[in-house]
Amino acid sequence: MRLILPTILLCTLGAWSQNLIETEIDSIVSIEQAQTFTKTYKTASVITFNKEKHNTVLANQLFDKGLGGKKVYENSVEKIIYKIVDRYEVPYYRVSYIYFDGSKLSFDDIEKKRQSIINQYKSGIPFADLANQYSMDQNAKRGGDLGWITHGEVVQEFEDAIINQNEINSIYTIDLHERNWYYVILQTHAPKMIEEIKVLKYSQATR
Repeated sequence: MRLILPTILLCTLGAWSQNLIETEIDSIVSIEQAQTFTKTYKTASVITFNKEKHNTVLANQLFDKGLGGKKVYENSVEKIIYKIVDRYEVPYYRVSYIYFDGSKLSFDDIEKKRQSIINQYKSGIPFADLANQYSMDQNAKRGGDLGWITHGEVVQEFEDAIINQNEINSIYTIDLHERNWYYVILQTHAPKMIEEIKVLKYSQATR
């Protein structure tokens, strides 16, 4: 009996503490409150889900919920609570590119190659094939596709150049002389507003 009572007391205290934390989570209504919560609890974090990039069961379930919506997963090891604390749309851009390293090629050589690429593309050769053949970085394996990007994900000069181009299938060049980076760009998509949610994630051991 002396051994059983402390065990019961610990379980009771654990459940009481857990209920207090869940009540605190339920009271969170802003991203600022969520960030404050993460400073108190080490197993808490704020994560971002992008509707275009995160095509998972969890992400889809969360996007189906409104602001303040909650999803709880529990197994024999842990309990994880997800709560949506912010919801908004962000402009995204998408291009494909062919990159040339100015530290390895002269600018004249790069210009000749770029003009040849533009001519080949206009004659009907797929840009992905040209990227695979000419591009001097690993993105060549993806046919030059940069994927959806938003503000702050690439260097400012590159971002400004692609934002100013809105005509689909336009092909143009970008020169970043100070970095020795030179590009042929294909505008593959129109700018797109993509929904994102910020989610408070909290996990706790169940035993």
